[in-house]
Parts: sequence; C-alpha cells; structure tokens
Amino acid sequence: MNFGLGMRRLDFSGIYFLRHFMLRAAATVAILLPISLSAHADVVEEFYSGRTVNIVIGYGAGGGYDAYARLLARHIGRHIPGNPSIVAQNMPGAGGLKAMLYLYDVAPKDGTVIGTAARAQPLAPLLTGANFDATKMTWIGSITDEASLCLSWSTSKAKTWRNLLESETLFAGEGQGADPDMFSLALNRIFGAKIKLVTGYHSTREITLAMQRGEVEGICGMSATTLLGQHPEWIENKQINLLMQMGLKKDARFAGVPLVTDLATTEEQRQIIGLIVAGQAIARPFFGPPGIPEDRKQALRTAFDKTMRDPQFLAEAARAKMDINPMPGAEIETFLRGLYAMPKNLIDKAAQAIRK
Repeated sequence: MNFGLGMRRLDFSGIYFLRHFMLRAAATVAILLPISLSAHADVVEEFYSGRTVNIVIGYGAGGGYDAYARLLARHIGRHIPGNPSIVAQNMPGAGGLKAMLYLYDVAPKDGTVIGTAARAQPLAPLLTGANFDATKMTWIGSITDEASLCLSWSTSKAKTWRNLLESETLFAGEGQGADPDMFSLALNRIFGAKIKLVTGYHSTREITLAMQRGEVEGICGMSATTLLGQHPEWIENKQINLLMQMGLKKDARFAGVPLVTDLATTEEQRQIIGLIVAGQAIARPFFGPPGIPEDRKQALRTAFDKTMRDPQFLAEAARAKMDINPMPGAEIETFLRGLYAMPKNLIDKAAQAIRK
C-alpha cells in the first residue's frame, strides 16, 4: 500500500511493528507523566516552602480592594505547595496604576509577588496610554464580577440620573485610569452629564468620608459589594441616592437603577461605553508580573481556584457579605485579548471620552 509521495512502501509486518512500537511508547508516556508531574510539584513545593508571598494592594486600607485582597491572603497560602506565608501590603497611588507598574516593571518575577489593582487598569494601555501590556501579565484570577454604582449623598441636589444632566455636581476621583474618574468623564463626554471631578483620593474609604463631610457630593464607581458589605444602612436609611449602574450587565439587587449601556442611542455609543466599563467583568483581579515560571504560574492559578471553593474562605466571605463569582486566570487572558483586538477607531473614541 502506498502511503504517499516520497514515503516508503510498508508491508503488513512493518505496520504491525509500527503499531506495537507506538503502543509501547504511549504506555511509557503514561507511566512517566505522573512521575513528571509529581517531580514538578515537588520542585514548586520546595521553592515555596519557608518563603513569603506578598500581595500588593493598589489602594489604601479600608476599601473594597483591600478587603478582598486580605480575605484572599488569609486563605490562599493553604493551597500553594509548600504553604508559604502570605503578607498583604498597601501601595496606593493613581487608582492602582502605581501597583500595576510595580508588578510589571519592578517586582520579582519568581512567583513571590502578586497584586491587585483597579479593574479598569488592565485597559489603561488602551484608554490612557499607560506604559505596559496587560496581556503579558500573569493573570491568577478574579474573585468576582459586578456592577459599580454612581451615587450621591442625601444632601446633594442630584437625586436621579436626570439631575446629573441639569446642574453641576461634585464627584470624587482617585486618579487617571481609576473607575470613579473614567466613569465620571465618560458620562460627561458621551451623555452630557455635568459632573465636576475632584480627584486624588487614595481609596473608596477616603471618598466616603469626604462625601459625609460635604467635601464632595458623590462618587461614580463604588462597587456594589463595597456598598452592601460596608454601608448597607445607607440604603436602609435613605442616606444616598442611587443614580446609575456602571457595568456590562445589571445587578438585580438594584433593579430600579438604570444601566449605563441602556442609555446608548447608537450601536457605536454602546460599544464605546461598553469598553469603558468592561473591567467590571473582572471586578477583583489578581495578577503577577510577566515571566513567572510556568510551573509556579500554574501552581498559583490552581491555588486560587481551590481557594474559591474552600469552605472556610466562602464562609468568611458570606459573613462579610462579599460576593464570590470567580473567573479563572486563563479566562481573564482570553477576555483581555478580545478587548485589545477591538477596532482602533472605537478604542480611540473611548480613550477620548475619558481623557482629562
């Protein structure tokens, strides 16, 4: 039988020999594969044993990112081979951009440093020209997705979304690329809102204190989990006005609050605002520097996934009213590649909408 141009002619005995050889080879691989995986696991365990893994938090203490990072820090160490100590440390600045750039450029690339920053920061290279490539980061996973809320304090004249279109309202921000800044600017540029942005706060906690003191009237970009977990009495006592949901999908717990993408009057407008709020799909992201060795990268991802199913972790999250709806690291990679592949003209228009 002829097996194609240039190939030798084989008789049945040759075919039998080839089949026998392939079966023996497959059996050998089946035997060696667990040994190989075990050897890799031993190497990872040996590396992490006795070490410390630092979780860098791109915000000050007391806010939602800080709470989620410290929750993870209390549990993930049990699931990393070698059971390293986990230390959470705050590195506030520019809405998490300082921490993101530290992870990208400075932090050791050996799997001993991971971090969290604003969910919008992975899009900063597209929208604000930040000097890094989020697709090259080592994505560990995101603890949940969510919609963020635009809200004002009860004393503000802005009681509804319509009021933001009618008179100037002071909203707080954290820095370029942070949700409160991007969302406020986008509402102004795309829909004609009259938000005046007062930026430079280091955390949601600082903003909420400023709001209560009367320094600002509100914020556009408070996570639903932060509001429900830390300030549920604000809703019960009508101390705030809920103006808008910023996200790709509506949070059913705020059914009467309009979703920003529903305000779009054209498909292009919907795509532009959709790109700006896309980070809500990875609301609590955790990542490492580029170039972490593959075996440690997989160990960190596996540890994250196991933590998301850990009964102790889930029980503590439930007590704190913190949402858990995780996205694995590999899915974040795919999600970000899709956003980075969007048409340049749409990316440019979205960037113009949030430019200060």
